[in-house]
Amino acid sequence: MNKKKLVFSGVQPTGNLHLGNYLGALKNFVSLQKEMNCIYCVVDLHAITTFQNPNQLRNNVLETVASFVATGLNPSKSIIFNQSAVSGHTELAWILNCISRIGWLNRMTQFKDKAGSDKEKASVGLYIYPNLMAADILLYKATHVPVGADQKQHLELSRDIAQKFNNDFNCKDFFPLPEPLIPKNVSRVMSLRDGNKKMSKSEESDYSRINLKDSADEINKKIKKAKSDSDQIPDNLKDLEKKPEALNLVNIYSEISKSTLEKVLNEMSGKEYSFLKKKLAELLINEIEPVGKEIKKLLGDKSHLESILKKGKEKANIIAEENLKNIREKVGLI
Repeated sequence: MNKKKLVFSGVQPTGNLHLGNYLGALKNFVSLQKEMNCIYCVVDLHAITTFQNPNQLRNNVLETVASFVATGLNPSKSIIFNQSAVSGHTELAWILNCISRIGWLNRMTQFKDKAGSDKEKASVGLYIYPNLMAADILLYKATHVPVGADQKQHLELSRDIAQKFNNDFNCKDFFPLPEPLIPKNVSRVMSLRDGNKKMSKSEESDYSRINLKDSADEINKKIKKAKSDSDQIPDNLKDLEKKPEALNLVNIYSEISKSTLEKVLNEMSGKEYSFLKKKLAELLINEIEPVGKEIKKLLGDKSHLESILKKGKEKANIIAEENLKNIREKVGLI
């Protein structure tokens, strides 16, 4: 393992992680822990930028840890902890608030999307949370961050803040400029009801997503009811791309079967979508149902999950405090 490479990533504890989280993040996390030193954080402070029921938030943190472990993350290889347990995140976030510029934050498109038309009612936390994300990464001097397309802008902000800190305090290369890790082959997993929307827990219909805790029967029903197309499956990607729901099903099949889209179309072209759905349901049940069973089993022993968080916090805190000591000295804090 190359000790100079350090991966950091955070997952919000929204509860009920789904297939999009699994294919877009969790599987990649498991691969990365084989190659690099990894820190995986349940970012509960990010979650409270919008109001959370306190009991639900606690349960969601534990469920996220259970999902990490059930999908293959090893607490002995990777550091797994919750963000609020390490006070260095908030301390560094304040220092970086004073480094970051309002103009930079005003360019963040995700705030505009999340705040909606009435941004005056959005929390200050929601506005400045990209600075907290920068603190999450820079606190550990992470060199690499797995990101989706929607977080790439925030990582660029983290790089800008790191560069400005290094320049302001005349400490070249003190903070490394974190590099994005964007999986080459993972497509965005879209809603089973609307191929133009990302699969999301916030969508009203549970039939829009495959949850990691879904039973075989639930997976089968959801894939059967998934929106597709009345035509036969085309033999080329150009025609398929005109049908977003159908493209989504083929994409998911491609990811789960570890086949290229071209191979899947060769196998499926000319057939009805019911044929693809039957095959896809079988693959998903085989892949997802064991994960769901393991999550439920782990949730039955919450003290074990809390122990994982406690040990992870202790490991994270050692790194954080050492780096913070140097940061305070650079800034002039006693």
